[in-house]
Amino acid sequence: MPTLLARADALAEFEHPILCCFIGLVPVSTMFVALAIAPYSRAIAVALFIVGAIGQLSFGVYRSGQLWMGGRKPEIITPILYLSTVAGSFVGAIVASTLGYREWGLLFFGGGLFSWLALESMIMQRLYLLEALPKLLRPTLGIQLAPPVVGCVAYLSITSGQPDAFAQFLFGYGLLQALILLRLLPWLFQEPFTASYWAFTLGIAALSLASLHLVERAMTGVMQELALLLFIGANIAIGSISLGTVRLLLRGKLLS
Repeated sequence: MPTLLARADALAEFEHPILCCFIGLVPVSTMFVALAIAPYSRAIAVALFIVGAIGQLSFGVYRSGQLWMGGRKPEIITPILYLSTVAGSFVGAIVASTLGYREWGLLFFGGGLFSWLALESMIMQRLYLLEALPKLLRPTLGIQLAPPVVGCVAYLSITSGQPDAFAQFLFGYGLLQALILLRLLPWLFQEPFTASYWAFTLGIAALSLASLHLVERAMTGVMQELALLLFIGANIAIGSISLGTVRLLLRGKLLS
């Protein structure tokens, strides 16, 4: 049966405690497309933003409601949970502010910030106290980098002038997450490369983008040096993941 008609499989994925969170990336991607189209057609960009924002908010509310009802096993808690509310809210703040809807951007940022803080404590407790993540789930730790740095970009989008201390706090915490992930690379690479390593790319790209925005907003000194290093590192990392994905595709193992 063609994939588009596999209703049972789609419903099973929607109810899966881990895979379901990736569905939240669909409306998030729609908002990213709106951001890309904005310089060429504001009307289309606004329409896509509205669709994406409503989609991510609806999915986030639905998934959060399921979590509030309990029954989730601690062993399956991973940073994937950020995709249901945090990622969409921060991206919503960025796009809303870019399109001139700063008030909506503030609301989205608030939803993303406090959702992140609530989920972070639960995820850290799981990582600290329970057994190590299975090898197949370890690449999902790449998502751990995203909230502080995407949040930093979102915060800069709803503020103006020279970055304040809070923007630098967010960036500093993101930089710490990146260093921890670098330390964990040998442990993470015990699992052969798969498409799931794309979980790192949003955080890596946002870390570099945040540093560039900070420099653009008149931060000098060490931030200028970091921005250059992070830009080079981001291109190397995302380029390597892209090449690895092409290799899997050519070998027919991309979706295995």
